[in-house]
Amino acid sequence: MTPEQMRDASLLELFGLEAEAQTQVLNAGLLALERDPTLADQLEACMRAAHSLKGAARIVGIDAGVSVAHAMEDCLVAAQEGRLRLGPEHIDALLRGTDILLHIAAPGHPQGEIAVAGFLTHLAGLLDGSTAQPPLPLPVAPSPVPGPAPATEMLPVDSMAYQALPAVEAQPALPRKATKRNAEGAERVLRVTAERLNGLLDLSSKALVETQRLKPYLATLQRLKRMHGQGMRALDGLKVQLEGSGQGPEVLEALAQTQRLLVETQQILQQQAADLDEFGWQASQRAQALYDTALACRMRPFADVLSGQSRMVRDLGRSLGKQVRLHIEGEKTQVDRDVLEKLEAPLTHLLRNAVDHGIELPGQRLLSGKPEEGVIRLRASHQAGLLVLELIDDGAGIDLERLRRSIAERGLSPAETVARMSEAELLAFLFLPGFSLRDQVTEVSGRGVGLDAVQHMVRGLRGSIELTQQAGQGCRFHLEVPLTLSVVRSLVVTVGGEAYAFPLAHIERTLEVDAEQIVQIEGRQHFWHEGRHIGLVAASQLLNRPAGQDEQARLPVVVIRERERLYGVAVERLVGERVLVVMPLDARLGKVQDISSGALLDDGSVVLIVDVEDLLRSLEKLLSSGRLERVEHGGQGGRGQARKRVLVVDDSLTVRELQRKLLSNRGYDVAVAVDGMDGWNALRADSFDLLITDIDMPRMDGIELVTLVRRDQRLQGLPVMVVSYKDREEDRRRGLDAGADYYLAKASFHDDALLDAVGELIGGAQG
Repeated sequence: MTPEQMRDASLLELFGLEAEAQTQVLNAGLLALERDPTLADQLEACMRAAHSLKGAARIVGIDAGVSVAHAMEDCLVAAQEGRLRLGPEHIDALLRGTDILLHIAAPGHPQGEIAVAGFLTHLAGLLDGSTAQPPLPLPVAPSPVPGPAPATEMLPVDSMAYQALPAVEAQPALPRKATKRNAEGAERVLRVTAERLNGLLDLSSKALVETQRLKPYLATLQRLKRMHGQGMRALDGLKVQLEGSGQGPEVLEALAQTQRLLVETQQILQQQAADLDEFGWQASQRAQALYDTALACRMRPFADVLSGQSRMVRDLGRSLGKQVRLHIEGEKTQVDRDVLEKLEAPLTHLLRNAVDHGIELPGQRLLSGKPEEGVIRLRASHQAGLLVLELIDDGAGIDLERLRRSIAERGLSPAETVARMSEAELLAFLFLPGFSLRDQVTEVSGRGVGLDAVQHMVRGLRGSIELTQQAGQGCRFHLEVPLTLSVVRSLVVTVGGEAYAFPLAHIERTLEVDAEQIVQIEGRQHFWHEGRHIGLVAASQLLNRPAGQDEQARLPVVVIRERERLYGVAVERLVGERVLVVMPLDARLGKVQDISSGALLDDGSVVLIVDVEDLLRSLEKLLSSGRLERVEHGGQGGRGQARKRVLVVDDSLTVRELQRKLLSNRGYDVAVAVDGMDGWNALRADSFDLLITDIDMPRMDGIELVTLVRRDQRLQGLPVMVVSYKDREEDRRRGLDAGADYYLAKASFHDDALLDAVGELIGGAQG
């Protein structure tokens, strides 16, 4: 590539950036002018944006862009001078011109001469009052409202990064005063890759942690000072004793010399301790400032994700014959760049859903006593370390009776059950995959890809979404997501001697439970709190950690919420709340069960951040398979060292539960698995004294399981019993040849036979 070609390519890229910024100004200004054509500041802003684009297009040699921007500028100047009052037809044409300019600036796309000519003819006809042909359709272009660039970020700097495209200064038509105001108010920017930003945040967080390591050294110096003072006092006492005992002058002189040396060392210690204290304080302040600055570099105003949403709502409403306006509050709310990028899709879907499903046609709104124009309000705010979004429309709300019929017709629940459901329970069905209230598929909706996709994306951000409605008055979506995915406010606890962090967004409360509060309900442990019972589980079992041995007067519990259900997770110790810098796990590890990422504590030790959604799924699996263990008071889990553990593997729920109850009643600690693969995973994750397995099972049969056990060095000595319906000699021989120690036929199965066989293999339940 020649230097001239490189210069042209660079200019075209800069023109694309200029077009993105100026078309956003045009979109926002034109939508405001559609509501009030007399807004002088918006007319001025739109005229300046069109003028800047005209100059920029002229510099890079895009004649079509010059023509379109010039025609738009003429129209806006006429409105400024009072020669033209902007009407809906003018706004439509100017918005179309904005789309054409953005299309022209897109790299690798043709300039669309036919569309440009049609636009110019149409706009000229509107200006002179003649009847003009509607503009020809615009060729397919990239998204008319470009989203934020995923690989780069705009950062404030102290030097101007873009001086190659002096769009405003190139055209003398703009007033000097406006040009000066723009130059003074413009924020200087520099493009930086997201990877470098992430690296900067990672380094700054490590620097912040390193400064905390000075504290032990300072504490050691302070301790030395105290010991030194004690030594000085001891010498003073010794000197008094020696003087009274009539010791010679040599001894007293040596003692005095020692005291002088100790005084000098005391002064040095005091000075070094003071210097270290000052250095540590300054280092921590600088590291904190560095970290805060690096974190701020990742933060962007919420308005960045809203670029073009007002235009989208307006255009979609017009295509459906509706008048809709988007009103936004909290545009300057700061949010992490990664969160913003992932919010764009769910917010767009919710807005389209509100326009299509919520807002009524103008005639219907008038009959309901509402203004013709529907309003969708989107509010953004900070609350307890979270970004809280509220999307509210003033439409018709949700027809609950129609929703009841749809649920029953789809066979999702019996009609009599649906009739007794509360409003919240009914609305929960709208988040099911494939559920839609539309009978016909349109370009906007009806395909069943709806709120379930939104919920999935929001949960991917470690957030939540809630829907409420008021019949005839509209719907309200309440979303809560973290402000940043790089930093998470967490509660640090210890489980099995290791540190784990629960994100605060998932914690309902923390408390300490007395032994007397723990009760058994339907075979599960619960405790009562504020008038309701909460299921109790051991974090040590969920996270595959050994149960703690410390006896405590009260049991620390973290209460987490899953919709309307609460679960109490018993831990060893509540360390306290921390703000943690998220460090992704090595990609080679894949998805680690129940863990989302890691972080460093102030002392440099590693803490694992719990994936609460995954943890709840693990909990449900334990409940459904009957493997949930008791939480003993004082931190002693159901893995008591004296109780022998048995793993029962069978795909029949009836047989599995029967064996579990028989063995549990005899005092054995029993875990169950639903098939051979599940059993193999359980054997690798935990230790057992006996394996009882069926033969015919999906995914992995019992013979394969026994073979794997006998090949594993750790499990070679594990006693294995096969319990099968097959009672033929060849079947018995297959099981024993594979390595089983005992073969029991289900046809002759009864209580005593199973228990006697287990006792013969591993003895009684108590070791």
